[in-house]
Amino acid sequence: MIINKGTLVLGALIGAGIGVLLAPEKGKVTRDILKKEGKTIKDQITQDFKEVKEDVYKATESGKGKFKKDVKGFASKASYKTEQAITFLEKQLAILKEKNKTLQQSS
Repeated sequence: MIINKGTLVLGALIGAGIGVLLAPEKGKVTRDILKKEGKTIKDQITQDFKEVKEDVYKATESGKGKFKKDVKGFASKASYKTEQAITFLEKQLAILKEKNKTLQQSS
């Protein structure tokens, strides 16, 4: 998309340059034509940059939404795995407590 717009602008500049070289009009007329073409090219470049800016903004916003969704998914998964780890540690702690009780009784 950006490459196509750049190609159009380059083509317009080349066309304006060739037009100046081959222009049969007087200098003032040619300068007026160049001013109009220059303004048109400037307006087109400005519009192209606005579109690119909007495209980048949309991509960024889309990326933010996906990132937030991924973070929520990761947080949920991490919480689930943390719960599993705590349960495992509680079971291991219960086993150690039982072993410790038997050692306390035999002393």
